[in-house]
Amino acid sequence: MIKRVLLGLLLVLVALVAAVAVNTWRTPSRQLAVAPAPTFDIDVDAAAKRLAGAIPIRTVSSLDDISGNNAEFDRLHAYLAQEFPKVHATLKKEVVGQKALLFTWAGTDPAAKPIALMAHQDMVPIAPGTEKAWSVDPFSGEIKDGYIWGRGTLDNKGNLFAQMEAIEGLVGAGFKPRQTVYLVMGDDEEVSGLRGALPIAELLKSRGVQLDWVLDEGLLVLDGVLPGLSKPAALIGLAEKGYGTFFLSLDTAPGHSSMPPTHSAIGLMSAALARLEATPMPGGIKGVAGDMFGTLAPEMSGVNRVMLSNLWLTGPLVAGQLEKSPSSNAMLRTTTALTIVRAGNKDNVLPGRVEAAVNFRVLPGDSLASVEAHLRKALGNDAIQVKAYPGNSEPSPISPTDSAGYLAIQKTVREVFSDAVVAPGLMTAATDSRHFSALSASVYRFSPVRVKAEDLARFHGTNERLAIANYAEMIQFYHHLLRNAAQSR
Repeated sequence: MIKRVLLGLLLVLVALVAAVAVNTWRTPSRQLAVAPAPTFDIDVDAAAKRLAGAIPIRTVSSLDDISGNNAEFDRLHAYLAQEFPKVHATLKKEVVGQKALLFTWAGTDPAAKPIALMAHQDMVPIAPGTEKAWSVDPFSGEIKDGYIWGRGTLDNKGNLFAQMEAIEGLVGAGFKPRQTVYLVMGDDEEVSGLRGALPIAELLKSRGVQLDWVLDEGLLVLDGVLPGLSKPAALIGLAEKGYGTFFLSLDTAPGHSSMPPTHSAIGLMSAALARLEATPMPGGIKGVAGDMFGTLAPEMSGVNRVMLSNLWLTGPLVAGQLEKSPSSNAMLRTTTALTIVRAGNKDNVLPGRVEAAVNFRVLPGDSLASVEAHLRKALGNDAIQVKAYPGNSEPSPISPTDSAGYLAIQKTVREVFSDAVVAPGLMTAATDSRHFSALSASVYRFSPVRVKAEDLARFHGTNERLAIANYAEMIQFYHHLLRNAAQSR
């Protein structure tokens, strides 16, 4: 009897191993087969100098001081007009809101739905106290060791200037787009886009514009970042997570520190925040994350390929491993981040009020309402008041992978970054593109920027820089994307 049970278990195990092996090796590649695109002539050194010349223009945006930096944005507008005369002579330019820019490049086919390329003019400031940690002056625009250095090179003047370089070259070559192309250049993306991208979206909507597809900044060409993948991975964002900040407050009677109560306001709030942090929202390999890993699995090797090709069996184990890394965990669930705590102003006084802020990045499938319900339950203290930030936004819709826009972007990536594999992905941060969901069902988030793992901290961080060789690829990307878009119907 025992022998038969063991034999049965062995047969089940053999069948399971066989199923895993067959499923692994029969999972086909989803990569589009295209030939590398022929490169067009670029004076790379001159282009690098033009981008470098924009870095000293300190277009830092502010949430509170709306007009305080207007002169710097005016400087950037004048610099763009000076360096890209063909763009300004051919495209219609409008200033929207404070200092946002909208360029319109009229297409030759009035019946063709227009498209939009997005980038933003503004950038984040340098974190106080970190200036000396930079290898160069962060606003120098210095060119050194094959890189353009300075705040904004990666986020997002590199994209903006690459688009302008590509269009300047296309106009000079006599190219005319089949469909109208809009260039959307917000001036406050880093502080919500409510004064720049949103008014542009509203303006286009008021004119009856519906876009075939939209491409904004977003996911990157990751080189050596994903374990088990020997090739770079170019991830095209199909959606972005929602943004949900909630302000918490707890009021108690203030008092003298010599006669503390059993539970102080600080203690009660701290305990509630600890409960919240220990109770993450549920997640899993599903939705966009499932599509991404399903696309990457056939391109991987070894155990990673086996595990990702058989998520029907290995899903819980893989998810457990992904949850250990903040970057991959963010793809699986709505994340919880405790960002502000304020209480007290004297060492011998018990404060009567404690305030805190919690920021959630909301996974498509969750909502601000479900996040707030989770927050209140996890805090476990009805005395804590909860107030939602007015600038909160729901997760974006998920864009399709069979649209003309995705196919054009995918083809162009494969042409320009021929060593990379392309996969859909989820943008875990917020971009201006979320304001365009009402204008198109196909909104994508991708920056043609090559990065290694050590480069990721340069975004909003110290020693931000862009490789000149990669900048040439970026210009090639936008050049070929516009040509490919004109050919697709």
